[in-house]
Amino acid sequence: MAFPPIILASQSPRRKEILRLSGLSFSTVSIETPEHLDPAESIESNVRRIAEEKAKAAIQSFQNDTRDPVLLGADTVVAIDGRILGKPANAAEALEMLLQLQGRTHEVHTGFALLQRAHLYSECATTEVTLNKMTEEEILHYINTAAPFDKAGSYGIQDPVMACFVSSITGCYYNVMGLPLSRVWMALQKLRS
Repeated sequence: MAFPPIILASQSPRRKEILRLSGLSFSTVSIETPEHLDPAESIESNVRRIAEEKAKAAIQSFQNDTRDPVLLGADTVVAIDGRILGKPANAAEALEMLLQLQGRTHEVHTGFALLQRAHLYSECATTEVTLNKMTEEEILHYINTAAPFDKAGSYGIQDPVMACFVSSITGCYYNVMGLPLSRVWMALQKLRS
């Protein structure tokens, strides 16, 4: 049995790259949602809720689609000591965030949601990442060459310079990039059965 059409509710080049690894055909739609973090909720609940909001916002454009598509929404945050590090607004914020991560283990949480008709499934994947210490000069070089302003926590694990400083990962590598592909794949399998 074939998968129904998949629509990724994201324009993230990293999420598109990861989803292409599945071999499934998919299309994308750009949606705007507030991505509001509620301090009363856990980090995991926040990213799941935001992923669900993205999928629900995207499905509005496909309500009359006879192909019965599956909408995939996702949200990723970096957290250290229970504090969320979002996307930096500028180089100074990126430097501040990256200095906090040096020589320490932090968590990357990605919530994803699959929505088809009235059926909604969501979960959160968490990966622990440990970075070796970088000098301030190395951090500034990274910021200037990678421009990590669209990345939670101010870094991309796949970026060439940053890859030199990742000492360990516990969990899914693709989760750190923005989409826990193995978990998404398992959820899609359940959805079509």
